[in-house]
Amino acid sequence: MKLVFDVNEYIEKIRNSDNYFHTFINNENLAAGVLVLQPGEKDTQEPHDSDEVYFVLKGDGFLKIKDVDYSVSENKMYFVGKKITHFFHGNSKELVVLYFFSGPDS
Repeated sequence: MKLVFDVNEYIEKIRNSDNYFHTFINNENLAAGVLVLQPGEKDTQEPHDSDEVYFVLKGDGFLKIKDVDYSVSENKMYFVGKKITHFFHGNSKELVVLYFFSGPDS
C-alpha cells in the first residue's frame, strides 16, 4: 500500500477532469481524498455510510449540514455524521477540501 501522497498531484488531476473529487485512500477502516469545487459548480454528493471530517485548505463558501449553513474558511475543520445530508455551495473562489471517512468511501 502507498504510504506517501502528493495532494497537489490529485488537485491538478481534478482540475483537468470532469470530476470534482478524488479518493486516494480507500480501505475498510479509513478513506481520504480531496475535493475541488469551482465557483458555480454543484456539489452532488449524497449522505455517506461513515462519519466524515472535512479540512478546508483554501476557498470560501458554505457547508450545509442538514438545514444549517456553516461558513467555510481556510484551516477550519467540519464534522458530518454518517447518513446526514450535506453539501458545499456558494463559493466565490476555488474551494479545496481534504476529506476523511471513518470507513470506506461508499
